Amino acid sequence: MIGLRIGLLGGSFNPAHEGHRHISLFALQRLRLDAVWWLVSPQNPLKPVEGMASLDERIASAESVARHPRIEVSDIESRMGTRYTADTLQALRRRFAKHRFVWIMGADNLIQLPRWRDWTAIVEMVPIAVFARPGYSQRSLFGAAAHRFRRNRLPDHAAAGLADRKAPAWVFLHTPLHPASATEIRAKRRHVPEDTSL
Repeated sequence: MIGLRIGLLGGSFNPAHEGHRHISLFALQRLRLDAVWWLVSPQNPLKPVEGMASLDERIASAESVARHPRIEVSDIESRMGTRYTADTLQALRRRFAKHRFVWIMGADNLIQLPRWRDWTAIVEMVPIAVFARPGYSQRSLFGAAAHRFRRNRLPDHAAAGLADRKAPAWVFLHTPLHPASATEIRAKRRHVPEDTSL
């Protein structure tokens, strides 16, 4: 049996928003993926617990936004008991040995990548597609991760074959930018005045 080409988009999804869907639809097309799995993290080690909605709430939020037969919302990290991306990728590669995975991230996460546990092992485990994000793209390409793996960067016209590449391999995609941000959505929710009308 031939495995599927799966994009993995990990995150808190606190809450999920149209930007997540936008990047996933673009990944399905440009990377020629069979599916994108949204890996809803039980708790991102780099993010505070305060203000984090429950896993069930974030799963429900993601399902309401995904709205596509090839975008699958998953709580598999919670079920596997993994907390860090490197551990999650190792477990997924063992469990789905025939699938070809591509890690999907925004340019903001490429900047943060050296703060992740075993970050070089992540880059060496699966090919990575980095998507442009407003305000982060240029800085990300001059960051430590991009510099460390500069020889493994592919031109964007090679993106369609990324899933078939042996890691380390990564591509930066200048996608149409989407302004949605979970941080801004949460901030707006905090500042909406309560409706006290009867």
